[in-house]
Amino acid sequence: MVNRVILIGNLGQDPEVRRLENGAAVAKLRLATNENYKDKSGQWQTSTEWHDVVAWRTLAERAESQLTKGAQIYVEGKLTHRVWEDQDGNKRKTTEVVANYFRMIGGRREDSSGSGGGYFPSPEDEGRTAGTMRPPSSESSEPAKQAAADPGADDGSADDDLPF
Repeated sequence: MVNRVILIGNLGQDPEVRRLENGAAVAKLRLATNENYKDKSGQWQTSTEWHDVVAWRTLAERAESQLTKGAQIYVEGKLTHRVWEDQDGNKRKTTEVVANYFRMIGGRREDSSGSGGGYFPSPEDEGRTAGTMRPPSSESSEPAKQAAADPGADDGSADDDLPF
């Protein structure tokens, strides 16, 4: 069975970090993901989803020192659901992503140009063809060069354009 979540988005606020009685750090991140699409009338629309992300211990400390509002990050983790009681004694439910990895992949939204990485179409992409709307790869092209040099090697990477 698999419980894996991958998100790429922008932080809506600085991480909220607190320390528990045992000294463990926990960070709460508010991550916004956007999807651009054309509506029935041909107008571009943006749909934003907000995600609660929780990071523990050293990952929380890294978030505290490295992340700020507006930072574009890649997050991997698992989806969790919690039930808790609020101050009035009402039962509340929360869905969170418990992060086990994150990486900054871009600057602040205000500093970036274009469509913010090319992962989803945007109005700026109107004149481009589908073949030019690939996500940028920050990784080295060494594996692709090695696969081309050794046509007998089948690592499965030649069939996809995933940036990670």
